[in-house]
Amino acid sequence: MKTEEFDKKFDDGADITNYLDLSKARRIKQEHKRVNVDFPVWMIDSLDKEATRLGVTRQSVIKVWLGERLQQQKV
Repeated sequence: MKTEEFDKKFDDGADITNYLDLSKARRIKQEHKRVNVDFPVWMIDSLDKEATRLGVTRQSVIKVWLGERLQQQKV
């Protein structure tokens, strides 16, 4: 397929995923790296209560809160 045809399909909103090799695709700056963090028990309890209230995991609460805080810190 020529570039012009591919671009036209994309611009027209057509599904172009069949034309892509996604086996090596990655999201820049979205790779995961595991870290261990020790929290006091009271913090874990509070995180668990908030996670239950929201219907999500403790990890999700931590990620969202840290992400929000890091966004606020950007200048």
